Amino acid sequence: MSTVLIIGAGGVGGVVTHKCVLNRVTFTKIVLASRRLESCEKIQKQLPTGAIEIAQVDADNVQETADLIKKVGADIVINVALPYQDLSIMDACTKAGVDYLDTANYEHPDVAKFEYKEQWARHEQFKKANIMALLGSGFDPGVTNVFCAYAQKHYFDEIHTIDILDCNDGDHGYPFATNFNPEINLREVSAKGRYWENGTWIETDPMQIHMSWDYPEVGPKESYLLYHEEMESLVQHIKGLKRIRFFMTFGESYLMHMKALENVGMLGIEAVEHKGQKIVPIEFLKTLLPDPASLGPRTKGKTNIGIVAEGIKDSQPKKIYIYQVSDHEKCYAEVQSQAVSYTTGVPAMIGAKLLLEGKWRGKGVFNMEEFDPDPFMDELNTQGLPWQIKEL
Repeated sequence: MSTVLIIGAGGVGGVVTHKCVLNRVTFTKIVLASRRLESCEKIQKQLPTGAIEIAQVDADNVQETADLIKKVGADIVINVALPYQDLSIMDACTKAGVDYLDTANYEHPDVAKFEYKEQWARHEQFKKANIMALLGSGFDPGVTNVFCAYAQKHYFDEIHTIDILDCNDGDHGYPFATNFNPEINLREVSAKGRYWENGTWIETDPMQIHMSWDYPEVGPKESYLLYHEEMESLVQHIKGLKRIRFFMTFGESYLMHMKALENVGMLGIEAVEHKGQKIVPIEFLKTLLPDPASLGPRTKGKTNIGIVAEGIKDSQPKKIYIYQVSDHEKCYAEVQSQAVSYTTGVPAMIGAKLLLEGKWRGKGVFNMEEFDPDPFMDELNTQGLPWQIKEL
């Protein structure tokens, strides 16, 4: 019997909970916790009576979180709360002696920067506690890391270049909205771009580098270079790598709105005074924008996320494209969430499943590509995220 504690009851938390319920053989007891109990209740009502238990927790409070972990008897914690809370939940897990998993790396609430440094620094802490932390078990990071490991294992002697390609062709009908937490999304997109080449990180202006890519089942889309966290670990684990980049698609309306908001200061993360009160502009903007969890029933179209890897096999040049296509409406029909939440939540459940079943094990802090990719790739095909490979 295995007990899972899911912390975070937004769009991704809803998907993780639904998918854990559908994999009851592995997840025999499921507890969903959040700062707002009503968010848990909303998800609980979507499921059969008694399928899950719910609880309230302040994930910024290490002791309170550790106490809840012990109270419910968790064997693993799936963290799908805010990236600001990664460190406190990790520390709660080592206090309670329980494995940890997340989908996005730590972000400091006061600095628009995300990196693995502070999570990797907890490796000895987890090792000493005889437990494991699996970082970035979403789609990108997550599945994209596993795609790279799978390519390395089965298709290449050396991979020289990797382009990670993320396309969301969904239409929710709003002039402007974000598909996941607006604060996190807008900070990520408006930041400087960065890619790795010949051992050096090269910085670019936001949206400076872009290209058109023909995404299968979607078509050609303008794709923009961003910095994304999975590159930070992949440069350490993919042998022979000379360059890695990350591209994401954006529609004209999205870019126009975002630039206007940035120009008037609405993406600021420093508090400003307004009528005698301190407010953070981007937090206020989050209040005004549609809740990403509400986009599910109105979003149509598809996502296509994958990697293009180029290198050498048996002294011959080789290039492959591994990708996964999801349909927003099909995802909503299954778990009442659109494809962006679905493609993040399903891999989180799969990562936890592999840990609990002993197929991925270790003591300390690990990234996805450090394990055998085959069982994860098999699970993707059976859990709703079938993938394809093309030789280019």
